[in-house]
Amino acid sequence: MIDLGEILASTVDERTKGFPGGIGAMQVGEIGKRGWNLLREDVPLPAAVLKRSALEHNSKWMRSFLARTGARIAPHGKTPMSPQLFDLQLEDGAWAITLATPQQVQVARHYGIKRIVMANQLIGRQAVRYVLEELKRDPAFDFYCLVDSLEGVAALAAAARAAGIGRPLQVLLEGGMQGGRAGVRDLATAMKVARAIKAAAPDLALRGVEGFEGLLSGKDAARGVQAFLDFLVAIARAVEAEGLFAQGPVLLTAGGSAYFDLVAETFAGAGLKSATQVITRSGCYLAHDSQHYTGLFTDMLARTPGLAKLGLGLKPALEVWSYVQSRPEPGKCLLTMGRRDVGTDVYNPLPELWYRPGLHNAPVAIPGNNVVAGLNDQHTHMAIDPSSPLKVGDMVSFGVSHPCTTFDKWQLLYEVDDDYSIVAGIRTFF
Repeated sequence: MIDLGEILASTVDERTKGFPGGIGAMQVGEIGKRGWNLLREDVPLPAAVLKRSALEHNSKWMRSFLARTGARIAPHGKTPMSPQLFDLQLEDGAWAITLATPQQVQVARHYGIKRIVMANQLIGRQAVRYVLEELKRDPAFDFYCLVDSLEGVAALAAAARAAGIGRPLQVLLEGGMQGGRAGVRDLATAMKVARAIKAAAPDLALRGVEGFEGLLSGKDAARGVQAFLDFLVAIARAVEAEGLFAQGPVLLTAGGSAYFDLVAETFAGAGLKSATQVITRSGCYLAHDSQHYTGLFTDMLARTPGLAKLGLGLKPALEVWSYVQSRPEPGKCLLTMGRRDVGTDVYNPLPELWYRPGLHNAPVAIPGNNVVAGLNDQHTHMAIDPSSPLKVGDMVSFGVSHPCTTFDKWQLLYEVDDDYSIVAGIRTFF
């Protein structure tokens, strides 16, 4: 689907975190051919890895979910920012790749992504210029961005008119929630913006309604999410009633990795007279995680028990491995991983597996009670049982919460099999 030749031919060397020093530069496409193994210490730690078996399982599970619901997916590319993983998702049938910033759009276009949902406002002279020039240059480029204000509509319409791209710039009307991010807060405002888009034809085309439900949290979050999705449906019904949508299927899309069951169900029951395409935008399903989304996925299964028919749920694919480097106190050890290596925006990393070269045949669960108490830039402080067998030089695997803010710490991740043999190098572009 994507020509990955440029990435596979690109080189990494000792300047790249996680790559061995003193061996010279290597093409990314050669990494999986070296016979390296993480547990044999063929690469330095810390290192971030993706378990191939979990990626394949999560891909299969999401395909089953989409087949069950009739929805399509435009996965949020900002999670991994890796064209190699975009390619996997497109091979799986992704309808588009969702992105959040002009820089991310530029990366995707550089590697030939043909359909992009920019789940954000397109604003600023350089960003607007770039997108419009791409639309003019490539008639096959299918692009959507968000609007939520009369000012935004006027600016995009004027720019599209001046650029003369020969077709409308496609926009989605963004609904928002009180105290949340962008998006109209009430139906009256939504209709004013929708009418302005219609009046801006043929420079603009209103193709659907969009929102992001993932900001809500807490025990009553699902109820709030449902109310928000109902609000988006109300917008779509009112816009349709006035004939303000452009030709083509009406796109109903919301994006998050915690409530895509509610998104698919609510939008499928929107009851529009027009043909409708439901699009979910989960970005974290492929890598999943070991705590935050694992818990939210458990809530999803309880909320939508029919999903149990799809088999074993999503698995965490992303791990960060580190060495024990010091045991300065009986109940404490320090490891060679810090905030520069792993996300801490939701929860601290979760210690999971332990491996001692020469002792273990494979990683085992760490005995005792082990809790990450804090992180510095390059150190992890872990509270352990005083009797813990961990010692300097041992290898420890950490699960992550919210994979977005772990991916962005790495230019190079390793894809590994279940024996931790390295089967590929994965580049990111943050």
